[in-house]
Amino acid sequence: MKVILVEDVKSLGKKGDVVNVSDGYARNALLPKKLGVEANAKNLNDLKLQNRHAERVAQENYESALAFAKEIEDKKVTVKMKGGEGGRIFGSVSTKEIAAAAKDQLGIELDKKKMQLPEPIKSFGMTEVSIRLHPKVTGKFTVHVVEE
Repeated sequence: MKVILVEDVKSLGKKGDVVNVSDGYARNALLPKKLGVEANAKNLNDLKLQNRHAERVAQENYESALAFAKEIEDKKVTVKMKGGEGGRIFGSVSTKEIAAAAKDQLGIELDKKKMQLPEPIKSFGMTEVSIRLHPKVTGKFTVHVVEE
């Protein structure tokens, strides 16, 4: 019997896969536990429509990430820190502080977990910070660290 999986089933397949299983396994395990539905014409058509919708949503997310990356590319965020001698900062600038400064100055919500700092920012001046907006899109913006 052909079954469309509604959820991931270990050793059988992932959500959305059409698999061929024995009638007993389908009737006694997959269908009662709502892990799959019978692969008839209506259910196959619904699956096709869901896949098209998911592809469209993924494409829209990708395009919006590209647009956002272009938007923040020329932006500059200024972070004020206390400093010591020799142009050094007490501690370092964290992604949390950068995200808070971006929200205050630019009105842009940036996820601190998606920011990628090659090394901690421990000196005053300009630093380019990259942020992962989408698995295929990385944006860059400038962080200017000044003394308080």
